[in-house]
Amino acid sequence: MKCYIGIDLGSTTTKAVLMDADMEVLGQGITNSRSNYETAAAVAKQEAHIGARLTLFRRGLGDAVAGKNVDELMEDLELNIRLEQFLEQLEDLRATCASHIRDGQTGVLEALTEVFERINAEAPGMFQRGARRRSDFFRDIAGSRVMYIGEEVAKTAGVSFETLLNLYDKSIIDVENRPPEGDIAAKYRRALHRVVESDAHLKVDEKIAQEAMRKAVEMELEETYVVGTGYGRVTLPFPKEHIRSEILCHGLGAHMMYPETRTVLDIGGQDTKAIQVDPRGIVENFQMNDRCAAGCGRYLGYIADEMNMGLHELGPMAMKATKSVRINSTCTVFAGAELRDRLALGEKREDILAGLHRAIILRAMSIISRSGGVTEQFTFTGGVANNEAAVKELRKLIHENYGDITININPASIYTGALGAAAFARRAVENGAGETAA
Repeated sequence: MKCYIGIDLGSTTTKAVLMDADMEVLGQGITNSRSNYETAAAVAKQEAHIGARLTLFRRGLGDAVAGKNVDELMEDLELNIRLEQFLEQLEDLRATCASHIRDGQTGVLEALTEVFERINAEAPGMFQRGARRRSDFFRDIAGSRVMYIGEEVAKTAGVSFETLLNLYDKSIIDVENRPPEGDIAAKYRRALHRVVESDAHLKVDEKIAQEAMRKAVEMELEETYVVGTGYGRVTLPFPKEHIRSEILCHGLGAHMMYPETRTVLDIGGQDTKAIQVDPRGIVENFQMNDRCAAGCGRYLGYIADEMNMGLHELGPMAMKATKSVRINSTCTVFAGAELRDRLALGEKREDILAGLHRAIILRAMSIISRSGGVTEQFTFTGGVANNEAAVKELRKLIHENYGDITININPASIYTGALGAAAFARRAVENGAGETAA
């Protein structure tokens, strides 16, 4: 099967979309961006391949599982595959940490072993349907658990907590840059068996399901052409003819999601872009934030760290606000100081966060205005589009300034740039470009 891949290397996350010849998205993948951009691109692509195999498996099931049951089956299957990957990386992290223990560090190996045994034991619960995790990225999950459990174990074992943290710090980057490998087909089979065994109410014929899985795993996915885009696109390990501007990719990606789109707002990790496109998804005008990442994803990440919260927790917390505290600056440099000042004055965290989200969207509205304003229809993309508090403020301000405008927000909005890049990959082949081995 010929496939076209788009990779969007952002400053905080790297995304990949795998598309077939009919322009149907087979799989999507995301990982946290690293200093090793080549690894980030490879991991995101690997994740997209996992999604593609799951899509092919679902197709192969046909009517063997009906209605809501198939949705539950697919969700539990993906979670079990994620669990397999997590446990594989966790073992790699444990072994790497152990390799850094110096002679004479009495009790450290025993304490380290206990920390990882506890994380291993609780891991299945973190990958259950409905379970809340601070993040979906291995580094974030493992790091938070090592810190929490490590402090408790260190006290009991009489070893230095700082020693355990140092072992983790020395090891995590190496482990991150060694994405899970193993026997992929075996992972799928084991995960499917566990789901069928544990979800008896789904009434899945395991023989039919395993055959569908075999075909999905054995299907050849030919990487016909790969296009890279995003903040770090110049560092991608592709020839220059395989690179496209993120402005062009976001414009085309938004058009593919919503063909009537004319204005696109993308708030990513490092920049905010307002893009005007024509009826074919071709960019006519655009504006970006200048000089700094104020009011972007990195800013929200800094706020989350200051409040000791997960990034995905900011929106729900802000939605609990009873008022919006006025925030004077969205500058990341001064954010911590202003946040602490507001807390010292007795303001509630949720009210401060509501004000922060409003400040971010007000800044975005200024950029939209400079690009030409909002015309029917408007599409919001990027990771911040998944933040319900930001969406709430955006809807309010769009209505106040432009009236009753259709606002499109796709659950897969973070993949918009990668989707556009995949479409450019398909166009390149249609226009006679050679195939790629990237």
